[in-house]
Amino acid sequence: MKFASVRVVTRNLEGLVEFYQRLSGIEAVRPADGFAEVRFEGAVLAISSEQLIQRFNVGAAIAAANRSAILEFEVADVDAVFERMNTLGTPVVMPTTLMPWGNRSLLLRDPDENLVNVFSRA
Repeated sequence: MKFASVRVVTRNLEGLVEFYQRLSGIEAVRPADGFAEVRFEGAVLAISSEQLIQRFNVGAAIAAANRSAILEFEVADVDAVFERMNTLGTPVVMPTTLMPWGNRSLLLRDPDENLVNVFSRA
């Protein structure tokens, strides 16, 4: 088995795609209308419009309702990401903080209020 992706369902496809492109610096690929992928090294973040879910899987997912999953991204320089995203007005849940296990971590909210952890290892 191969882990393929994590998919986020949204009513704001363009806003979410723009957020993750700005966060990562990676241009999204759009293999179908209402669907995009941000292809990181070793992982894919898929972003789907809620309309696709309603069309093919009615009721299976609800956009902007996540309160348990955290999307995590490892970077070389958390402080640079903080400055870039803060300048863009991204909601900051926790500014860059040194965690007890040595990582520097930053918690943000994407446009659908999903929690995003950006961190660098000690």
